[in-house]
Amino acid sequence: MAKTIMIVDDSASLRQVVSIALKGAGYDVVEACDGKDALSKLNGGKINLIISDVNMPNMDGITFVKEAKKLASYKFTPIIMLTTESQEGKKAEGQAAGAKAWVVKPFKPEQMLNAVSKLVMP
Repeated sequence: MAKTIMIVDDSASLRQVVSIALKGAGYDVVEACDGKDALSKLNGGKINLIISDVNMPNMDGITFVKEAKKLASYKFTPIIMLTTESQEGKKAEGQAAGAKAWVVKPFKPEQMLNAVSKLVMP
């Protein structure tokens, strides 16, 4: 059975690029345009991994990670932050919130797929 990955990013073109790479590697994909949209889609369905941007309207990625980790079904879901932010302070904030990995844009699809395959929950 295919594993499901949620992509949270306000850029439709970025979601498309990530989605194509993930689907090509055999994953199912759920897309959300910001943290609020993503939370509304975390409704108990199985999500094996979340990839989230940091800077988004309505709810930023770090707030989203904190909120997602409060939900019993997603408490242990690994989260990769995919962002233009490369400052150590932001990384530390992301890790404190519960992010497991930090991939800086622009990224190579294989670099991201490598991180996904290491972290995706069985």
